[in-house]
Amino acid sequence: MKEGITPGMTSPDFTFDSPWDNSLKFHDFLKNDRALLIFLRYMGCPLCQLKISEISRDIDQFKKAGTNVFIVLQSQPEIINDMTNEKDMPMTIICDPDMEIFKLYNVNPGSIFRYISPGIIKKALRAKKEGFTHGKSEGKELQLPAVFLVDTNKAVKYAYYGKNIGDIPDNQSLLDKIKSTSSPI
Repeated sequence: MKEGITPGMTSPDFTFDSPWDNSLKFHDFLKNDRALLIFLRYMGCPLCQLKISEISRDIDQFKKAGTNVFIVLQSQPEIINDMTNEKDMPMTIICDPDMEIFKLYNVNPGSIFRYISPGIIKKALRAKKEGFTHGKSEGKELQLPAVFLVDTNKAVKYAYYGKNIGDIPDNQSLLDKIKSTSSPI
């Protein structure tokens, strides 16, 4: 089994499609700003919709910290296009329906035993309360999340692999990690 990405490694580069653009190179985005690469399941997942909403809410804080946010989903571009539009997505959405980027970063599915936990149930209830509903299922339902902070030199500064489908750091923790790994100017 391939080992995961760890701090200090060079981030793997890849070409990707978003719902609105094709054949973009990840490392091309690292010329001026860092990148926060967040792996989620798919656009129809209410937990993923909740996290995307939270990132959208706090996007100005990430930008102020010199960090562009990328969300990697198992979704087809046309499904995302049916659910939203580019102007409502202040971050870059990466479509990876064949899970090539998930594999490149060693972001794997979990087991059914990690699917349900009290934390996931709490997040699911919050997502439902905020109006997020389950859409089309795509990819692997048991897909685990992950987060990577990559600097302008393409070095991974932070890596986090979720232990269940809802295990992803909150935005304030991510912003604190960005601040703590920033190089002095």
